[in-house]
Amino acid sequence: MCVGVPMRLKEIDYPLGVAEAEGVEMPVYLHLIPEEELSPGDWVIVHVGFALQKIRPEEARETWEILREIEALSGHA
Repeated sequence: MCVGVPMRLKEIDYPLGVAEAEGVEMPVYLHLIPEEELSPGDWVIVHVGFALQKIRPEEARETWEILREIEALSGHA
């Protein structure tokens, strides 16, 4: 199963950026989202280092809640 996770953009040097989630920072490729649509602080879905789409902060929060629930149910929490 492939999972994209919500990450918050900290830095943008288009077409690259730095995103953070749960205390983990990583470089991300931003090619798939137009430069004019992105600002530091925006939330994006990241999969294998690529930002796939911009999302609202509420969507990011809800997604992290679901991921935590899945983790707890799997016994890996």
